[in-house]
Amino acid sequence: MSDDPARGRYFTISMIRLAGVAMVLAGALVVRQIIEWPKMAGYVLIAAGLIDVYIVPQTLARKWRTPK
Repeated sequence: MSDDPARGRYFTISMIRLAGVAMVLAGALVVRQIIEWPKMAGYVLIAAGLIDVYIVPQTLARKWRTPK
């Protein structure tokens, strides 16, 4: 196995996206009252999950970009 930092970074970004999708799904279950939590917690989970799916990976990729 190589010590290529790009491989680890790709894995990290993929896991963050996967965690975000899981948070959105959990939030949807809470909002629909399938999981007995306050609805507001479901909306917070959905918002945090969407941030994890769309914003965090782009920010990390920009931060880790190879300088020109």
